[in-house]
Amino acid sequence: MKQKKWYDYLWIASLAYLILGFFNILFAWLGLLCFFIPLIIAIVKGNKAYCNKYCGRGQLFSLVGGRFGLSRKKDIPKWMKSACFRYGFLAFFFAMFFLMLFNTYLVFAGTRSLRMTVTLLWTFRLPWHWAYHGTLFSDGTAQFAFGFYSVMLTSTVLGFLTMILFKPRSWCVYCPMGTMTQLICKAKKLPPNGKQS
Repeated sequence: MKQKKWYDYLWIASLAYLILGFFNILFAWLGLLCFFIPLIIAIVKGNKAYCNKYCGRGQLFSLVGGRFGLSRKKDIPKWMKSACFRYGFLAFFFAMFFLMLFNTYLVFAGTRSLRMTVTLLWTFRLPWHWAYHGTLFSDGTAQFAFGFYSVMLTSTVLGFLTMILFKPRSWCVYCPMGTMTQLICKAKKLPPNGKQS
């Protein structure tokens, strides 16, 4: 039996993140690590080590869908693997992310009041007021946390849905971070003239 490494337990961090954000929304800021670490690894090392080894969310899907048998273990449809779908989803994800940043800016600027809601699947507004207990910083700090937790919760729900319907780590096929790191790795492998041989 293969001996487990420390990074095989990073699913605990992903689960803890979701639980902590339920009790105090400011913990959502920790999710930025899941954005910057994969990009840094891809830029510095030119590989997808984060996706393959260190992604706690992927591990969580493997655990729940595989070991606990909550996955149908069916192949993901070809259209979900297509570049068109993956890049389209990445563009949509970016659009929603920048909209969230714009809303945060409006609160920082004082032109909009703090909205203590988490938006699930970019549609459903869930009141989340119990998870905010005030902060020494501007309300914009909390607004970013509500928006970022919405992004993380939505992507986790999508991951669980595709885990149930298809193979456990089917989310990884169209994960925006995975697509971005793949693009970075491809760009790093291009020769200096920018043309593939």
